[in-house]
Amino acid sequence: MFALETTDPCAAGEQVCDAAFEWTGSSTAADVADVLIGKPLALTGLLLLGLVLRWALHRVVDRVVRRAEAGVLPDKVGRFSMVRKGASHAASSDVVTATRRVQRAKTIGSLLKSIITGVLVAMFGTMMLSELGVNIAPIIASAGIIGLALGFGAQSLVKDFLSGVFMILEDQYGVGDVVDVGEASGTVEAVSLRITRLRDVNGTVWYVPNGEIMRVGNMSQNWARSVLDINVAYDEDLARVRRVLQEVAHDLWEDDDYKAVVIEEPEVWGVEQLGIDGVTVRVTLKTAPLEQWAVAREMRQRIKARFDHEGIEMPFPQRVVWNRTEPAAPAAEAGDDQP
Repeated sequence: MFALETTDPCAAGEQVCDAAFEWTGSSTAADVADVLIGKPLALTGLLLLGLVLRWALHRVVDRVVRRAEAGVLPDKVGRFSMVRKGASHAASSDVVTATRRVQRAKTIGSLLKSIITGVLVAMFGTMMLSELGVNIAPIIASAGIIGLALGFGAQSLVKDFLSGVFMILEDQYGVGDVVDVGEASGTVEAVSLRITRLRDVNGTVWYVPNGEIMRVGNMSQNWARSVLDINVAYDEDLARVRRVLQEVAHDLWEDDDYKAVVIEEPEVWGVEQLGIDGVTVRVTLKTAPLEQWAVAREMRQRIKARFDHEGIEMPFPQRVVWNRTEPAAPAAEAGDDQP
């Protein structure tokens, strides 16, 4: 006969160990039950709790994102736009605004989800380590020291992260926008907390740290403008030139293919410069975002065709070449040639 142990080997809160000890009266069986059943159950419970909490918080973020995508007072804004610009152009502007609002809301939602996931992983990871018997006090202390070291040693990284957060929250630019950030310009392909990835017109990909961006020029936010400087000869009638340019611009404005692109009646601002080769007349067209270059190309093509039809001269650099013939040198006397 074996004597049963009566000393309780279980620590406070180890319910599986306590139950096994009560059933068997053996501390060894209680320890084995705690290792094989108690610890896995506790770890699984913490993992499930973390996943459920993460799912619930992500659902809250998704609900906030959906409300942000809907915007504030969209009906009033829509009616105001309808009155100011007309139904078709207001609809186009509303689509652009709604697209940017949805993009910004999704970006902020992704950021919040990443932060929530990181915090929960740190919290429940530490609790699971504690459940396994690891002393987490040094880990917490080390985390504080590491955070302090990062604050001093990785200032540029922290600067990049903070700049990225504010860029996203302030909606300075988003994926698909064409921006100029100083050293590089092009289409935004990706925006993260640390870097912004651009692709320029030549296909070169630029990786720009957010902390290094001192200013941003966004060429695709809300609306854009095509500015064309047309040169004509000095002997042309400027009143006639302005009338022709206004007709060409109005025809483009009335074109069904460009009704959703050119959002306001084009304007001929008049003489912009008196240059060496001719007179510069400026024409402007307000367009939808990212459409200013296509509109400018179409407008130049139409102006060239109309000027050729009207006989309006577009000056180009000319060079005058003088061909001067030098007189032949007088023939030397025959006597001078004798020795």
